[in-house]
Amino acid sequence: MEEKKNELSFEENLEQLSKIVEKLETGEIPLDDAICEFQKATLLAKSCDEKLKSAEDAICKMVSDSGELEDFEIGE
Repeated sequence: MEEKKNELSFEENLEQLSKIVEKLETGEIPLDDAICEFQKATLLAKSCDEKLKSAEDAICKMVSDSGELEDFEIGE
């Protein structure tokens, strides 16, 4: 449960990812630092992807009349 408290929001992850990309795009960062920043960026991107998938799953569910969660489908 402690891990959730320290977890950044999607927006915070995206902001940090953007800062890393800007830093890497300058080309003025030493190679070892660039590799470290790239690794951080990869983890941030993975976290963003997981949060987006989780949000998509939540949006694609609806509560039925019986109170059960069901996949949301539009009938034709």
